[in-house]
Amino acid sequence: MHRIITRDPISGGELVVTRLECAESGIVIEGQFHFGWIGRLNAEQLEFVELMLKNRGNIQKLAAEMDIAYNTARARLDEIVTALGGSPELNGRHDRRQVLDRLAAKEISVEDAMRLLKA
Repeated sequence: MHRIITRDPISGGELVVTRLECAESGIVIEGQFHFGWIGRLNAEQLEFVELMLKNRGNIQKLAAEMDIAYNTARARLDEIVTALGGSPELNGRHDRRQVLDRLAAKEISVEDAMRLLKA
């Protein structure tokens, strides 16, 4: 089996599940099913959330496991919070230096950086 994808690889739009099937019983259910909050995250963000849960929310351990800087892990968490409709803020605004560092490291796109800096 393949890992589930939640976003359209072309447009980035949220995908809708139209068929569910149980391999054990052969039951098939068709319709339109949404992923809920999971559908708002891309594959990389879902992997991050999985590791975050495995590390019981300890960002320092997560960063060590992923072999990334603590600040990078925090920034990725902030992106997930934003994708879920939250507002990650530092003293009322995003840490501009952190956003620019992530842009320089090609961890985020120019569009994402502009969105974070405008927030």
